[in-house]
Amino acid sequence: MNFELTEEQKLVQKTARDFSRTELLPGAVDRDVKKIWPKEHIKKMAELGFMGMMTSPKFNGGGMDTISYTLAMEEIARSDASASVIMSVNNSLVCYLLEKYGSDFIKDSFLPQLASGKKLGAFSLSEPQSGSDASNMNTVAIKDGSNYIINGTKNWVTNGKYSDYVLVFAITEKGVGHKGISCFLVEKSFDGFEVGKPEDKLGIRSSDTTELYFDNVCVPKTHLIGKEGEGFRIALSTLDGGRIGIAAQALGIAQSALDNSISYSKERQQFGKPIAMNQSIQNKLADMAIEIESARLLTRKAAWLKDSKLDFGYAASMAKVYASEVAMRASTECVQIHGGYGYIKETGVERLMRDAKITQIYEGTSEIQRLVIARHLLK
Repeated sequence: MNFELTEEQKLVQKTARDFSRTELLPGAVDRDVKKIWPKEHIKKMAELGFMGMMTSPKFNGGGMDTISYTLAMEEIARSDASASVIMSVNNSLVCYLLEKYGSDFIKDSFLPQLASGKKLGAFSLSEPQSGSDASNMNTVAIKDGSNYIINGTKNWVTNGKYSDYVLVFAITEKGVGHKGISCFLVEKSFDGFEVGKPEDKLGIRSSDTTELYFDNVCVPKTHLIGKEGEGFRIALSTLDGGRIGIAAQALGIAQSALDNSISYSKERQQFGKPIAMNQSIQNKLADMAIEIESARLLTRKAAWLKDSKLDFGYAASMAKVYASEVAMRASTECVQIHGGYGYIKETGVERLMRDAKITQIYEGTSEIQRLVIARHLLK
């Protein structure tokens, strides 16, 4: 078994790390406090090829493997988890879904703009009443000649405000449960489409999360993704891959927590010596490092399985649930090591703890991931 990265993967990692440290990190605290969407940073990420990394070059994508994507995601999240989730949604949920399930018309018309980062996508599955029960859906799409008329409300939509296109899941046939759900590409310019105000969140505050409202939105049949009734299967398949990206995001947050803990413990003097000399601090650092490396191996394995076209859903759930919980523990310990300074916004480490929490919730909670893992074990 070879754990060595290829030269191309090393280059991707270095490029992402350099950009993350020099461009993203300096203003990350200010953007978080003021909830500033990182417009110019996303533009530069697009120029570096980070917004459609796994998409085929035929559609202006990078044609890279999933391991390269996780390397870039981890480095971006190390400085700014908000920028990383914007990147994650466009890559893992939007570009991936369109390339795998979209018609030639959809791929030719929309994918090149999204993969190049000239346009931004959003993924809209959840509704106010649904949560983890994603099939409990009220949004409907009624066929009307050569169009569908969509009515309903979606929530927790990352990129909801700043996206150009939204993948929307809606009921096209009632009474058959998840088999009646279909997927559509909706353009923001369509009449009747309205974006709610951004949510005031605990973490990832410089990314936007909104409700979306559909009032008789007329969507052409050409914008149907796959066939009627395939939407829920498409959503679940796409989320499997998305969880690898969130695991990488959690890894970046956790690694940043360790980095900050090491540097601060070397500088902070107590009782005449750096606190890094205290065994209790050394134990914390060692435990953080062990857990982060374990999470990294789980994430790389899930990415390798996906690249190898093997069943990866189970591994993706393991990587996501473990990496997210490692991020939460590492960021909490980072705040503890910093003491009072860890509790104020100026140092930036309390942001890591706030950002880490969402990785345990979105794209499938830790509780749901454990159900997925258990079902795999018991089948």
